[in-house]
Amino acid sequence: MDELAKKCLSRLQRLCSKAEYCEADVHRKALRSLDGNEAAAAEVVAALVAERYVDDTRYASAYAREKAGIQGWGPVKIRFQLRAKGVSDTVIAAALEEIEPSRAADRLDRLMAAKAKSLQGDPQFRLKLLKYGLSRGYAYDEVEASFARIKNNS
Repeated sequence: MDELAKKCLSRLQRLCSKAEYCEADVHRKALRSLDGNEAAAAEVVAALVAERYVDDTRYASAYAREKAGIQGWGPVKIRFQLRAKGVSDTVIAAALEEIEPSRAADRLDRLMAAKAKSLQGDPQFRLKLLKYGLSRGYAYDEVEASFARIKNNS
């Protein structure tokens, strides 16, 4: 490993020790830092993976927990975003299993209820509320069930 690659590795080790990153993100950062040298970037990423600074399984789990818990995203949106980052489907499935379905349903109900209040009197109430639930990353049947629960409670 040449001097530039060692500097890059050191910088990325510091970065990865502060936050979780997936292999694709780290590879992109290494490529930029190494002026597009693919072989050196691959070597740096391999070293980071070997030293467990980067772990896609750990990253996907943290990402799923954060997005589901804090931002209220559903599993569909989380899966889509993780795929876009190059995380494998098996790792994504394992990360999504960590999300409790009952908590996700409660969160969806709260989000939908809040949105329903802002849509009162709107002639396209049902359409807009369903579209909102889908945009949050929940499956249609989950959104429809949540809509029914909200409608029954009002």
